[in-house]
Amino acid sequence: MTFLASPVTNPGPTSPGPTLADFGHDPLWISIIKAVFIFVFLMLGVLMGVWTERKLISRMQHRYGPNRAGKFGLLQTVADGLKMGLKEDLMPRKVDKLLYFLAPVIIAVPAFLAFSVMPFGPVVSMFGVKTPLQLTDLPVAVLLILAMASIGVYGIVLAGWASRSPYAILGGLRSSAQVVSYEIAMGLSFVAVFLYAGTLSTSEIVAKQADGGTFNLGGTEIPLPSWYAVLLIPSFLIYVLTMLGETNRVPFDLPEGEGELVGGFHTEYSSSLKFAMFMLAEYVNVFVVSGVATTLFLGGWRAPWPISLWDGANVGWWPMLWFFAKLVLLFCFFVWVRASLPRVRYDQLMHFGWKVLIPLNLAWILMVASFRALRVDNSPLVIVLMAIVVVGALAVYFRFDTVLQRRREQRAAQVEEEFDELRDRPSAGGFPVPALDLPHYHGATTRKEVPSA
Repeated sequence: MTFLASPVTNPGPTSPGPTLADFGHDPLWISIIKAVFIFVFLMLGVLMGVWTERKLISRMQHRYGPNRAGKFGLLQTVADGLKMGLKEDLMPRKVDKLLYFLAPVIIAVPAFLAFSVMPFGPVVSMFGVKTPLQLTDLPVAVLLILAMASIGVYGIVLAGWASRSPYAILGGLRSSAQVVSYEIAMGLSFVAVFLYAGTLSTSEIVAKQADGGTFNLGGTEIPLPSWYAVLLIPSFLIYVLTMLGETNRVPFDLPEGEGELVGGFHTEYSSSLKFAMFMLAEYVNVFVVSGVATTLFLGGWRAPWPISLWDGANVGWWPMLWFFAKLVLLFCFFVWVRASLPRVRYDQLMHFGWKVLIPLNLAWILMVASFRALRVDNSPLVIVLMAIVVVGALAVYFRFDTVLQRRREQRAAQVEEEFDELRDRPSAGGFPVPALDLPHYHGATTRKEVPSA
């Protein structure tokens, strides 16, 4: 059997998206308009996001949610924002004042900067100027997003350190360990996308998802999906899990575990403007990771099928609507997870990140790289190497799976032995504790009588 690969374009209507050559030529006032639009969009998105999350969770719990301030409670988040902005700002005496003030800024600013490389749509005419619906793009735009996410965690760590509180410091340390663990898995989940797209530019990755192409297997052409969420579904599923850990959302919200750390890294921040900055950064980060998922895996601003059959679906300003719709659906996924899953333990969080997600990512990257080599070089040696990689990965998996099964069986046998011993001798477990034979049980006093003078 021989494997042949041939790129074939999708006959559906497409729009040539912007390339790197289209950036860097905008007038200054166009760039300012784009920057202001991103800022306003994110600020309004936070207001609507908080209201949507409270409404969705309340309906899932058979409640009404906000329904007093404004129609359908739409002004509730505006009132909360005004309250936090006008509330008295308290600062504990023993904090590091400079870092205590800078921490909310450090966590919020990178979240806004990461959105500067998100493509909202194709090239359009804005006040007579042809410009792409994207502030800027870089040959390594995805690395810029990862860098901004890494800088944001410094705000959490510094907030805990500057507060000089044990609970806040523990929350900051938890966050640093969690972000390191899940950013590695997140970065590895992008590698398969880079191998298929051949670029790290966000606009060009979206353009690569315009056509799915076909795969020629023994003379039979098999159509391939265009979205990397389907073509590279393991990478997409791993990224979905890591974006929950990256944003400190349920079930991975360990840095602010209320039952363990009072409020986590922002325990010493009163409900003032500084606390509002933390809340703002959390929701903006949710929009950032949702935008990354849309751009890298869900076709970006391109319309989904069957809307894509319409000739004007990917032309003009309509693609912004498809991008926002995908963003809203991913945000609703965050809300659904929060309402459905409990918080995991910290050891489970670390185990899942280091021992499950990262090894799965590495094995998947080996398979994707072998498959890409197969499309480039059709020699029998490549096929043999790919078979060796697959068989080796399966052998390693079954080897460790056998060891884990033996350990589970030994643990179950040990538990059964302990239950048998407790049935024969209930006091072996230390409960219930037998009555203590102390002197005061028999009416004797425990204090020596002092003779009167």
